[in-house]
Amino acid sequence: MKRKEFIKRAALATTGAYLGSLGFSAKSYANILGANDRVRVGVVGFSDRFKYSHLPAFLNHNKELNFDIVGVSDIWKIRREEGQVYLKEKFNHDIAAYRNNEELYASKSIDAVMISTSDFQHALHAIEAVNANCDLYVEKPFAETMEDNRAALKAIKGSGKIFQIGSQRRSGSNYHAAANFIQSGKFGPITMVELTWNVNQPGRWRRPELVAKMKEEDTDWTRFLLNRPFEKFDARKHLEYRLFWPYSSGMPGQWMSHQIDTVHWFSGMKHPRSVVANGGVYAWKDGRQNWDTMTAVFDYGPENDPSSGFQVTFASRMHNGDEHPTEIYYSNGGELNLMTNKVTPTGGLTKHFASAMHMKPNLLPEVDLTASAEKVVASANTGGDVLTSNHVRNWMECVRNRKETHGPVEAGYAHAVACIMTNAAVRTGAKATFDEATQEVIANGKVFKY
Repeated sequence: MKRKEFIKRAALATTGAYLGSLGFSAKSYANILGANDRVRVGVVGFSDRFKYSHLPAFLNHNKELNFDIVGVSDIWKIRREEGQVYLKEKFNHDIAAYRNNEELYASKSIDAVMISTSDFQHALHAIEAVNANCDLYVEKPFAETMEDNRAALKAIKGSGKIFQIGSQRRSGSNYHAAANFIQSGKFGPITMVELTWNVNQPGRWRRPELVAKMKEEDTDWTRFLLNRPFEKFDARKHLEYRLFWPYSSGMPGQWMSHQIDTVHWFSGMKHPRSVVANGGVYAWKDGRQNWDTMTAVFDYGPENDPSSGFQVTFASRMHNGDEHPTEIYYSNGGELNLMTNKVTPTGGLTKHFASAMHMKPNLLPEVDLTASAEKVVASANTGGDVLTSNHVRNWMECVRNRKETHGPVEAGYAHAVACIMTNAAVRTGAKATFDEATQEVIANGKVFKY
């Protein structure tokens, strides 16, 4: 039946019987009706992340999949106006600018949003989006407190909306190949995972020129704070939020959230059993509160079997490094290295040492993860990295077909738990654990909040 005839007959039906006879629910029928319609997207937060990463990725695919950006919401006048002009040039049509998300959603002009606001705002802005009946792509970290984490999980799970957490490794073919290799049993039990992310960029997370431009009357400080404790306007905390708690956990939320997500994905574990951390502000004495150097150690494994499991270490420094993150998975038979995208017998149990203990040698085969992976979607001339391009495309396709994305809300919830546990260990100096029954992070015998 042609689409036009289908719509005509459906409109004539006085009950759901006709649709039911065709095997469609009212909801699935609505999805089919919109299958060829333009998807109107709103930008929540005209951030650098959106401008230099999300937007190029979006432009790689929007014409093919019939997506368009029609509006931008930002509480700061300068960024809102900049976004309006910049997006008008990119899309060659007018862009509506909104002072806040309430105005954006009240306009009834959008079907989906891309959220890249301050770290602590992601969960709350996600709740706003699903309450406004919008599909959503949300930057990580998903949440910085368990209260926000639980609220956002509940809202999104019950909404029926398409959600993608911005953990773009989940759309990398090499990561899918690594997950398949480990989950197939070929790797053997994971014994340890080593994660690092080091940079030497004094200006990382600093915005001195922008801070000088920001005036309180040009922004909405109350809306910025959301549910965080009130304090007087501070342009640094508004624009350099990753340096200050409770607006960001810093390195755990910014970098570790990507890498710990692969641990959960590959192993099937939902969260660590415990976390301890050490570090400090050793290099950049610029008034920041969040550490510039840290090491966190995680214990993963079944709650009812403390004798089994594996260890994960995450180390990060911001005063020496070339930003080439390390992700190495170890087993008794060798390693899986996501820097080289190789599985090798490096460090495995050799014949010499095995025979001395009357054991069999255990050496992994040589495997090229990129060779066994699916072909990636290359970036177009608009730029952007391949992982983000693939990830945004996956979200757009799922908005069309209503299937689950590569980064479902449960993945965001899980990495947030690990990040909040790490932040609890950082803030209290105690071992942080997770109470499965209450879904709370515990440190020093207390529920961790701020």
